[in-house]
Amino acid sequence: MIKVFVTDDHELYLEGVCLLLNKQEGISVVGHCLSGKELLQQLPITEIDILLLDVHLPDMEEEELIISIRQVKPDLKILYLTMMRGTRYIHKLIKYGVQGYLLKNAGIEELKNALLTIGNGGQYFSKEVNITDVDTDFRNTITIEDKQVNEILSKREIEILKLICKEFSNAEIAEKLFLSISTVETHRKNLIAKLGVNNTVGLVKFAIKNNIID
Repeated sequence: MIKVFVTDDHELYLEGVCLLLNKQEGISVVGHCLSGKELLQQLPITEIDILLLDVHLPDMEEEELIISIRQVKPDLKILYLTMMRGTRYIHKLIKYGVQGYLLKNAGIEELKNALLTIGNGGQYFSKEVNITDVDTDFRNTITIEDKQVNEILSKREIEILKLICKEFSNAEIAEKLFLSISTVETHRKNLIAKLGVNNTVGLVKFAIKNNIID
């Protein structure tokens, strides 16, 4: 029996995944939580074979969290869940020995297959992610479903992205939105990291491909 612990900040998604997994032969959900800090509290007291972990949690950065996880359980098998098709996050996280990376639009059969593969000592990366590029410089521009844009980006991030695409400077965006320049700079960096691009050109390409701008 593979013991799985699930962490995701979307409560309905979390409950649904746990319910479905508990119906699968050979898999048992031994715990779940909604935040990185709660996960770190549960790790030392819970026997886990595989951690099913959302890449983006609101209370901790992904690298900070996985470093903390490795300090508590260095050999814990980790399968990341994400809505992002870009490979930048794989590049950032693969060095910490994660065993898999699966898109959230995967069906229960693929999720089960991923868990069983990892449980048997293998690795599993979504077919929609080009894992052969994990050791290269990532320049993929990703495309997501329109309905998911608002799940990945906040209203403020979309607002700033549109202004960036209109060639507003950080200072101009700050003045227009009544923000500090440093706050705008932080949003710009977060957009670049979150969307798996390298620069402003990448942000513009993403916005065009995902119909955020014309």
